[in-house]
Amino acid sequence: MPALSFTRLPALLALISQLAGILSTWLLLWLLARLAGWTATPMLAAGLQGLLAALIGQRLGLPRWWLPINLCFMPGLVLTQGHTLPPWLLLCGFAVLLLLNWNALLERVPLYLTGSAAEQELHRCLDRLPAGFRFVDLGSGLGGPLLRLARAFPHGHFVGVESAPLAFLVCRVRCLLQPNCHVYLRNFWREPLAPYDVVYCFLSPAPMPALWSKACAEMRADALLISNSFAVPDVEPDEVVPLDDWRHSRLLVYRPNCAARG
Repeated sequence: MPALSFTRLPALLALISQLAGILSTWLLLWLLARLAGWTATPMLAAGLQGLLAALIGQRLGLPRWWLPINLCFMPGLVLTQGHTLPPWLLLCGFAVLLLLNWNALLERVPLYLTGSAAEQELHRCLDRLPAGFRFVDLGSGLGGPLLRLARAFPHGHFVGVESAPLAFLVCRVRCLLQPNCHVYLRNFWREPLAPYDVVYCFLSPAPMPALWSKACAEMRADALLISNSFAVPDVEPDEVVPLDDWRHSRLLVYRPNCAARG
């Protein structure tokens, strides 16, 4: 498993961005009040803080999907002040988001859901394999595609690996009655890749270099590593399959045969 570093703690960087945004906004509004006698409304101040926090977060190297979170966090808090929402409801909402996006805190891997176009291409890929193949989904999320593929190929063996507790629970329950599909609560770095014919992932750019090293060290020469959307840096994929979806994404197919690549 890759060593933990400050740059791999996006939640901490987001917190720093928010605090820096608060301080910058306070200083700016204080200067405007002293020099021009102008006072901002709470919502305007929150919007300014969100904008500054988003810009600071981007400068600190946060992924783009943190941009709307930093932008809307403080305005969202201000908006909730005008509503009588019970504290337990806000706490439950936060807990659900945390348990679904646990991987985003330490691994910079948010919850991405595999679309139907990607699922159809995976189906075509598996259809070319002999019976008894083994397939693993690294970060199986809520488990919909994993379950449907397992149903479509009853003679294959399917494994889902998920470390976000709530996503794992949903995936495990959905796949419970599918005999050729098993879901495990574990970090995908701890999953041996040697037994699998196909390793599928929909992660983020952050773990791809380390995942490639792991795949080269563990996967067989004839096995496939299929990444949804995110490429391995400086490695040419053996096949690129465009997907007809709203993201204009693609499947990148690799054969991590280190001996053949030199």
